Amino acid sequence: MFNIERWQEIFEAIAKNKLRTFLTGISVASGIFILVILLGAGKGLQNGIEKQFEGDAKGIIEVWSNTTTKEYKGLNPGREIQLRNSDYNLAIQKFGGEIDKKSASLSSWRGLISYGKESGNYQFKGVNPDYVDIENATIIQGRFINNTDLIHNEKVVAIGLKVKQDLFKDADPIGKQIAINNINFKVVGVFTDPSGEREESRLYIPMTTNQRAFGAGDKIDGLHFVLEKKDNYIDALAQSKLFTEKVSTALKSKNIIAPDDESALGVYNSVERAKQFYDLNLYIRLFFWWVGICTIIAGVVGVSNIMLIIVKERTKEIGIRKALGASPVSIIGMILHESIFITTIAGFVGLLASLLLLEFVGPMIQSDYFRNPEVDFGVALSTLGILVFAGALAGFFPAYRAAQIKPIVALRDE
Repeated sequence: MFNIERWQEIFEAIAKNKLRTFLTGISVASGIFILVILLGAGKGLQNGIEKQFEGDAKGIIEVWSNTTTKEYKGLNPGREIQLRNSDYNLAIQKFGGEIDKKSASLSSWRGLISYGKESGNYQFKGVNPDYVDIENATIIQGRFINNTDLIHNEKVVAIGLKVKQDLFKDADPIGKQIAINNINFKVVGVFTDPSGEREESRLYIPMTTNQRAFGAGDKIDGLHFVLEKKDNYIDALAQSKLFTEKVSTALKSKNIIAPDDESALGVYNSVERAKQFYDLNLYIRLFFWWVGICTIIAGVVGVSNIMLIIVKERTKEIGIRKALGASPVSIIGMILHESIFITTIAGFVGLLASLLLLEFVGPMIQSDYFRNPEVDFGVALSTLGILVFAGALAGFFPAYRAAQIKPIVALRDE
């Protein structure tokens, strides 16, 4: 119930001790300010990580072969496992309904690439047409490898921007012939890659051409899949884990590998990798909450101490109130009212200042792993609840002490 006399008492008490009330409010406001800024920074980290790994919800799975470490069906450990076209075809046949993009790969790490008088050593790969999407590359000139190139074993190549700059300078490379280990290929496309120069120092040729022109037979060294995209990260993680288990089991069975041999096949799961960053971000945000709460507790302790001083100064007044019939509950309410009012007003000032700072300064702070720090409505409500609770906590113990004062003792107080 609104009690105008109670409010008059609060404002009179504040007016008598302006500096003390101001300094107390500063401690509470700074606590809320620091908490909200830290939470906004945590959200900025989350936004940055989500931006960096937004493609991982598609579920990029890569599989490659290693050496066996366990005996199985009479075969000794230490066998080199070689993936082949039949492994790729098996995965597509069994799990094609779950796959959005697919490609095998066969890499040559040191290829002598030359055009006219220019030459250099670059990595070239035999791939399937979907590989450009799996690698998240962008064609800026011409086109990428297509199915017709695969079927007819065409000697065509898509080159990275770095290769183009090294070999062709400012000239247009499309339609030109380059030599890859002394075999001529026609340039059909130029691509860029968001990962930078390392990936742009590569060349891609049709898988069938690579195997035939360079004597690789049916060998491949990697399988690459992008799964159908799920609506949320949790479903994508569950989907990718199940898919990797099924693919590993099928390939181990085909290549006579022990089911519990974890080293014979290497598997990269982009969603699980992203999960490590999400988990790290969660721990950072929890740490920010902890630091902010501790800062608020320090402010609450200051308010509580001030309220204890106020109770001491008003001991005789409280004694008179009780002698005239004031109940302990009304005494507690009087002290709590003042404490909650001070902490709430000061907290709102800190909250408003932090939100304004995030609103105007936050968009100016942009980096790969930190972008658009913000605080959503739910967090604002949480801090509001913290304000009210902090005010009640700060005033409770002084209020309880005031309620225990005996009138006869209070009246003798000087």
